[in-house]
Amino acid sequence: MSSHEIAKGANYTSARIGEFSGLDDYKFAHPELSFEVDGKIFLNSLLDLTSVEISINKLPPKASMPFHHEHQNNEEIYIFIKGLGEFQVDDHIFPVNEGTVIRVAPEGVRCWRNLSNEPLYYIVVQAPVGGYGKSKTIEDGKAVKVPFHWKIS
Repeated sequence: MSSHEIAKGANYTSARIGEFSGLDDYKFAHPELSFEVDGKIFLNSLLDLTSVEISINKLPPKASMPFHHEHQNNEEIYIFIKGLGEFQVDDHIFPVNEGTVIRVAPEGVRCWRNLSNEPLYYIVVQAPVGGYGKSKTIEDGKAVKVPFHWKIS
């Protein structure tokens, strides 16, 4: 696994994992699988996340995820950054490319594949169903009057 540039403060953690093209340096081994998946980095422990899991992923050209899966508690949001592929949820198959965003319920059986000769890059966000709670969207944020540390034009 690659080394990371990590900075921490009282209210933040920042990490540099490198260029997307370098994601091959990251390996994922699920305890129930007998093989590793290349090109996947989870950010929960790296960023000290407490309520969501995020992974950044690279699927090689003409490759497929080597297994279908579902979840027990977490819904997943897939954000496709670059590439061309297909995504399957249960019996439904549809195209994915840059700008495609998909939400899958925990019970949805999912798998995806890369149809192109270029890598398929995507981000996966997973969080417990119903965890959104009472703090929804913009309503959770509030303006704070502090000076900017950069010039505002």
